[in-house]
Amino acid sequence: MSDNGGRYEDDEMMTIAAARALRDRRVCFVGIGMPSTAANLARLVHAPDLVLVYESGTIGARPTYLPLSIGDEVLAVTAQSVVSVPEIFNYWLQPGRIDIGFLSAAQLDRWGNINTTFIGDDYSRPTVRLPGAGGAPEIAASCKEVIVIVRHTPKIFVNKLDFVTSLGHGAGAGDRARLGLTGRGPTVVITDLGILEPDADTHELTLTSLHPGVTLAQVEDATGWPLSAIPQPAVTPPPTDHELTGLRRLEATRTPS
Repeated sequence: MSDNGGRYEDDEMMTIAAARALRDRRVCFVGIGMPSTAANLARLVHAPDLVLVYESGTIGARPTYLPLSIGDEVLAVTAQSVVSVPEIFNYWLQPGRIDIGFLSAAQLDRWGNINTTFIGDDYSRPTVRLPGAGGAPEIAASCKEVIVIVRHTPKIFVNKLDFVTSLGHGAGAGDRARLGLTGRGPTVVITDLGILEPDADTHELTLTSLHPGVTLAQVEDATGWPLSAIPQPAVTPPPTDHELTGLRRLEATRTPS
């Protein structure tokens, strides 16, 4: 469903809201999929000097189409620099030189912890085997802040993860510091229904904005725990024509000519 006479889809609202969260001249470690789409949209629409870093070792990539994987040649061809994977992690990521980590999730809990490993009760015999960790645990641990973009459903927003792949805020305020993690962890979670941010005191994800046409009850029904919300959540500004045009042109490049 969408608001504004059907002019845009829920996923378009989510991607545009995520792109807006990226400021110019920041260094962003990007995951493939929705994070890559949103990051490239930000670069094209309002943040031309956003520096995109991919796990394969490309720094300052400016892809002409949406990459299919971290190994897509367009990332290396358009990058300002290409370094080894160990250098990306040991020199750039782990010492805290990356401003923003941009991730998605198969499961997310109230503290912003992420599962991308498996669904089920038994690791050796999962119901669903997911793509795995990749660089996400290091991104979640070491970036100065983390943005998560994910669809808002009860299967994703769960009360308890089947597996903790990447640490958000652990079990609440203070957990990251106790573990010696220097990054701030998830600072915003952007979904197709709204925007959540960690509470300043508890670090539990709290609804702060509803996308146009979405009700608080809808978000509560899609969340696997008793959802916290600020007293009067904001309404996310709808996509502009400029943002929608940029996103749709970008989406049309998924199969390069």
